[in-house]
Amino acid sequence: MSYHEQNNINIIVLYHSRHGTTQQLARHIARGVASIPQCQATLRTVPEIDSGRAVTPSDPIIDIQELKACHGLAVGSPVWFGNMSAAMKHFWDQTTSLWVSGNLIDKPACVFTSSSSPHGGQETTLQSMTLPLFHHGMLVMGIPYSEPNLHSSFKGGTPYGASSVSKEGHANLDKQVAELAFSQGQRLARVAVALQLSTLSQP
Repeated sequence: MSYHEQNNINIIVLYHSRHGTTQQLARHIARGVASIPQCQATLRTVPEIDSGRAVTPSDPIIDIQELKACHGLAVGSPVWFGNMSAAMKHFWDQTTSLWVSGNLIDKPACVFTSSSSPHGGQETTLQSMTLPLFHHGMLVMGIPYSEPNLHSSFKGGTPYGASSVSKEGHANLDKQVAELAFSQGQRLARVAVALQLSTLSQP
């Protein structure tokens, strides 16, 4: 799924989701990206590695060449024992060619997550997803406390990135959580635009 395909700054929103909450966060981030002029959001997911679980993904599987060409990146995973999911980690383990060539250096990035309990390890999961981004030389950003919802939400939201606390099968995200994800997408897109303009203005 893509938004505003006529625009030339492409932000990939890459996620892995088991029960749908992380996918919902991804969609709100994508809407935030697409609300910024010149930007489009491309939703992508990663392959499952659990061979006993048959899943038809709602969005296309990410291709390394897509990642290479993007102008910015949002990465999301549910909490798995305080870490990113095995499927997301497996994907990043296959990106050595991009690291060697430096294709992601100086591109903006952010992370997001979801868990079924408020103490499930959201912050450590968010931090685990930043590690490969730092190694790729990306410019990792969070959510500033100038966002009012960050002060008052009890259903998710951290300075490290958007998050949600919801039980399996919960139909809709909390309103404040959705707004934080939207704002995070906007911030990522604005930075991507500024970086592109800065690059184009260089002699």
